[in-house]
Amino acid sequence: MSEFNNDIHIQDLPDGEGKNTTDFYDNFRVKLNSVEQFPSIYTFKFIVKADSNAQEDVKQLFTHDSTKFSEKESSGGKYKSITVETFVNNAEDVIDYYKKVSKIESVMML
Repeated sequence: MSEFNNDIHIQDLPDGEGKNTTDFYDNFRVKLNSVEQFPSIYTFKFIVKADSNAQEDVKQLFTHDSTKFSEKESSGGKYKSITVETFVNNAEDVIDYYKKVSKIESVMML
């Protein structure tokens, strides 16, 4: 049986150029503002390969005193999920975190 990888990753989207990128982040900002109240504690979820340094790289980006991390290993031990709860002032803070994490190789964003 073959493995399919149908994940869409934010890092797969071009950063900074083109109409599609602008549309994506504009739409995401609108959706965030419609469902979240800012400032608030926002929950980010990521998946990384268990044998990579990506989880430490992700953790280094979130420095606010309120930040809490929780991790869970997959049943097969190949992956780790990272949940990050941290204070954000607005939707732009959320987008900035996603853009920073998108630069880390092999991170899947949920």
